[in-house]
This record gives sequence, C-alpha cells and structure tokens, in this order.
Amino acid sequence: MIFYYNSRDINCKKPFGAVVSGKKVDFKLFAHDGIFVEGVDLVLTKDGEDDCYYAMTYVGKQNNNSVFELSITIEDTGLYWYKFLTSTELGSFTFGKDEYGELLQNGEPYQLTVYSKECFTPTNQFGGVVYQIFVDRFNKGVDSDCRFEKDGVLKQWNDDVTIVDSDGVFRANDFYGGNLQGICDKLDYLKDLGVTMLYLSPIFKSSSNHRYDTGDYMYIDELLGSENSFSRLISCAKKKGIGIMLDGVFNHTGSDSKYFNKLGKYNSFGAYQGIKSPYYDWYYFINYPDEYGCWWGITVTPTVNKNNPSYRKFILGENGVLDKWTKFGLAGWRLDVVDELDIDFVDEIRKRVKKVNKNAYIIGEVWEDASNKIAYSKRRPYLHGSQLDGVMNYPFKNAVIEFVWNNDINKFINNIMNIYENYPLCCLNSCMNFLGTHDTVRAINTMCDYNIDGTSKADRLHIRLPKEVKERAKARLKLATAILYALPGLPTIFYGDEVGLEGYEDPINRRPFPWDNMDIDLLAHYKQLGSLRKKYRQAFSGSMEIFADGGLLHIIRKSADYSQIIHFLYNNQNENIFYSAKYDINCLTGKCLTGEILLKKGEFLAICSQNE
Repeated sequence: MIFYYNSRDINCKKPFGAVVSGKKVDFKLFAHDGIFVEGVDLVLTKDGEDDCYYAMTYVGKQNNNSVFELSITIEDTGLYWYKFLTSTELGSFTFGKDEYGELLQNGEPYQLTVYSKECFTPTNQFGGVVYQIFVDRFNKGVDSDCRFEKDGVLKQWNDDVTIVDSDGVFRANDFYGGNLQGICDKLDYLKDLGVTMLYLSPIFKSSSNHRYDTGDYMYIDELLGSENSFSRLISCAKKKGIGIMLDGVFNHTGSDSKYFNKLGKYNSFGAYQGIKSPYYDWYYFINYPDEYGCWWGITVTPTVNKNNPSYRKFILGENGVLDKWTKFGLAGWRLDVVDELDIDFVDEIRKRVKKVNKNAYIIGEVWEDASNKIAYSKRRPYLHGSQLDGVMNYPFKNAVIEFVWNNDINKFINNIMNIYENYPLCCLNSCMNFLGTHDTVRAINTMCDYNIDGTSKADRLHIRLPKEVKERAKARLKLATAILYALPGLPTIFYGDEVGLEGYEDPINRRPFPWDNMDIDLLAHYKQLGSLRKKYRQAFSGSMEIFADGGLLHIIRKSADYSQIIHFLYNNQNENIFYSAKYDINCLTGKCLTGEILLKKGEFLAICSQNE
C-alpha cells in the first residue's frame, strides 16, 4: 500500500471518533517514499448532500513518508462521510476504508459523527450498573394497595410460565404478583450488586403481564401498587443511591385500553366504539372498526398516530404523561421501539423530560448501530445531541457473545471499535450494555452448548440444562460478563441472570426470580464485578484502549485525569497463557502480583499498578 491512514490512529485523525460541532478536526495521510504524489484531496460529504473537496497540504517528511495534512471545522451537526482522492504519477486513486479502519482502494467511506456542542448528557450514571426488572416476576411484597383484578390467573411463585392457553392463543395473562413493594424489599440485594439504576418494564395499567399494551398511562397497574407505592420506591431507592427508569411505550396502546376500548371494559368512549370518540383519530383504521394498523400485526397493540395533536398533547404537554411521571423523581425513560417514533416526536420527548429534570436519561431501544440507523427511509439523528442520551447496546451484546464462542480477537476488537468510533463518548457511556433482556434468550442459555434443534416451544419450556452443560455455560458467562463490565457504557443485568435463571425465548425467559434456588457462586461473581465498578467508577467513566496482547484480550480503562487506570486481561484460548506481572495489584483481591502469572482458559485479571 502506497498510502497509510487509519481513522483509529490518533496520528492520522484527531480527535478520535465522533467530534463536537464547531471544533477543529485534524487529518493526516502518509505516502511512502518511492512514488511521486501530486496531491491529495479529502472528499467530505454530509449525509444526503453533495461532495465537498478539501485539498490537503504537503508538510514535509516523517520517517521516510510524505505527510499531507488538513484541518477543518464542521459547524453543522449530522452524519458525514469522507474518503481520499489521490493524484500520483501512476494515476488517480480513491481510498475509503476496510473493515479495520485502514485504507482500501475504492473502499467504503469513513464515517464521521458530528454532535452538537449544545449537547448535554447527564453524567450521574457514568460508570454505574443497571438492573432490568420485569416487575411481575421479580419479587412479591406486602402492599395493601395491590389488587388482582385481571382476566387471567394469579399463579404461585414457583409455577412455570404459560406459553399458550388451552385454545392455542397466547394472551400473556398469567400473573405472579411481583410488585413495587417487592422491589423496595430487595434494594439492599440490588445495592450489593453495585446497581445504580433500575430499569422497570412498563408499570402502567394494562391487561397483560408485560404491560406493553398500555390500558391507562395515568395510573399505576393495581397489581403493582399505587402512586404511593411508586413514590415510596423512588424515595427508598434514592437513599440507596439507585435511580428508577421507566419504560415509555408511546408507539401503540392496548386494544383493551381507555383510548381504544375494544372490549368495553373502560368507562370511556373509545375509538373502537364510535368514530366520534375523542380518541378515534389517534389510530389508523383501515376498515372500521376491526381492521386497523397495529404493531407487527398484533391486534392487541393498535398503533397510534404520533402526529395527532390530541395524542401529542396528552403525552408531551404540560401535565401530560411524561410531565406527570418525571416529576416523581425519575432517573430516566427508556423509549420502547424508538425507531417507530417520528423524529420530531423524539425531539419533543427529550424537551419535555429535560424541562422537568435535565439529569434524567433518555435511552432508546435500537438494535443496530444507532449512529447511522435508517428507519422508514429516514436517517435517525439519535446521537446528535437533541434526541437520545444513549441506547440499548445490542452491537456490544452480539460482539461479546460471538467472541466468547469463537475467540476471534481481531474481529471482536473491530466490532467494539466500530461503535466506540461512531458514538459520542458521552452517549456511549450512557448506553445499556447487556447479554440478555426480556426480548432475548436468557444469558446462561445463550452460553450453553445444549442442542435444541428440532424442539418446539413447548419442549423448550420444559428443558433444564444438565449440570455439566450448565457449568460450561456458567464459565462462558463469567468471562462474557467480565468483558461486558470493562467496556464503555452501563453493564445491565436482566433480573435473574446473576443467579443462573434459565429460559429460552419470550415468554420462557420471563420466569419468576428463583429466590430459593440461586447460584451463589455466580452471584458472587456479579457482586465482585459490581464492587469493581464502584471502586474504579472514574476509570469506567473515561476512555478505553483495546488490543490483542500475546493471545490475551487486553482492555484498559482510564479516568479523564489518569488518577485511575485499570487493565483487564482475558484468556479465551484453549491453552494456558502466562502474563508477566511487574508489581501489579490484583484489583479483585488486593494482592500484589509478581513474576509469571498463569491465566487458564476462561480466566481474567483486573490489575493496576501499586500507585493506583
């Protein structure tokens, strides 16, 4: 290769990664001796606009390389792409990037994310730990405000979940009575895990156990408690240093709701009951009343017209849904299926929430790279400063799981660096990093080598991992979580994963928490990682380096002032590897390490120097 450039090399591009609008960006391209270079242009393109050409300046030699430089300031936020056009004695060549960020003739253009200098992302959760609770299944506390008034069944805590009713229909109407007081009762348990924020599945009145089919946004579901129960949870959690984040489901409501009222259970004139309903224009009727737009074709979740003035005022206005609940003292909102929400609707969500509490987080459910996401033919400006503080980081989940299974260090590093490079660091530090959620297979099942090919969902409901299989899966899970906890962002535990709760796809992954059957060894591992996050929280709020180191994966986290620097070393090879320690401190045990330290397969070290 005649030329050298790597967007991840600070000698080639400064600053690294996403840049703030209005600040200078320096580019350097190196040309090896032996060929005459007439000139180099950087071709910069704002997404969807025309190319702009900037001539790079020859500034002399460096280590037998001709150096071409360019400094530009980009004032407008947005997504940009760039490549290099070179003119040489051999002809003209265009260079983009290969999958590792290095030059490739006719390669894909480099991405440059430019976010607003006015962007404000809360920092109070940086370096923390999130715990996701499916409220009906976490813990059942004693609360006189809780009432069971559902069409369904209230099960015993150790009963298994229902995957389909006797008539072949899945109604999600089996309940266990987990409630807000139950969470209050377990706050010490959560604090011992190092948890700093709880993300709760929807808590508003609904007919289902998952409550993603909202019945009434203005009331807590009576099975979970009351507004008093909610206030008590927020207050008690705050005393433990734990914030509460709610799940905001604003793309659709339930068909069994105050607004649609298909079953006539609510004392309201719902959209299904007449075209003169005040809620009629909230929905997309195709053939009234039984054909209507709904989320993924699921008729119990009719889609809402987010452009409807009445609906927007209800959700976004003063004393509306966001206003009311944020004022309770929320730490943030997680926006369900944010890709389904209009761009300006997300803008307004942020404005309303931040008006009440500028330190409240806005987290979006995005399954891909959120920096360049296209939904409904529109590029989404999620991370440019006017929408989301962070997202659910599925790319990290996929990268960690793939690495644990396949041990391709270079591919793993590249997958992580793609996100690290594309996201503003303030946003990445706000992202929820996880191995499983209510929408995915349980973490322990993801890590197991148990063959389920040819099984039905009914079969998978009854599968319990054999002891040997589960022990191997647990070893992989320990390594995976140790990696996850070292990465930028907020490691997120889906309730029960920390004690080995099993389960395949929804709803099998939503079993009640096994308080009487916890894997204590696995729980101790999670507690140890949580303690590490707490002790070195500044480092986990700072920058990251990641590289292969003699067969080991090596991750370094550094605080902004370099007062905390912690190194993570992971052995995912099929052989033992020795690490040469030089008076390092094992951050997990506090013991001094010297000489050759043996790392067996699946083991990891967290170390820092003695003066740290």
